[in-house]
Parts: sequence; C-alpha cells; structure tokens
Amino acid sequence: MIAIIKTGGKQYLVKEGDTFKFEKLQGVAGDAVHFDQVLLVAAEDGSSFQVGQPTVAGMLVKGTIIKQARARKIRVIKFKRKVRYSRRAGHRQEFTEVKIEKIG
Repeated sequence: MIAIIKTGGKQYLVKEGDTFKFEKLQGVAGDAVHFDQVLLVAAEDGSSFQVGQPTVAGMLVKGTIIKQARARKIRVIKFKRKVRYSRRAGHRQEFTEVKIEKIG
C-alpha cells in the first residue's frame, strides 16, 4: 500500500518498508511514531484508493525512528559593495529518519 501523509507542514508519498527524512520529530532512535494525518491511501497498482476529506478517517501510518540527525550546513552571505558591509551565517536543518512499518 501507499499513502500520502502530512507532517512538518509538508506532504510525503510513503510506501511500506521505505525510509524517509522528515522534519524533526520528538523521540529517540527505536521509538515508534504514528502519523494520523493521512490524506490518501491506495493500492500500489492503483486498483483501489481512498481520498480523505481532508483526511482518511481511522487510517494510521506507523513507523520507527532510525536516527535523529542534522543536514549539511548551508551558508548565507549578505554583502553590500562600496560600504564594506558583509554578514555570514550558517544553518543546519534537523531531521528525523523514519522507516515506515505499516499503513492501515
């Protein structure tokens, strides 16, 4: 089965057994997580599907946290010529890697 879930302000197309990087979730490696905002559930061949209004009632996607980590650093530079103004900043986004165990 496949499903479209909403977490962290984004929507993800997930499939059982796959791993995904989501915005940071609470918990440590090995903890179970549940996603209750399921927008769509379908069979992999597309023969049957349920579309939520806005979510599918009673549907739950279960997963396990694999790790908590931080993404690569991005550097932001502000620069104004002729006035000798420059600022540098860096940012590392935190994410949670989750393995999808069960849809349903």
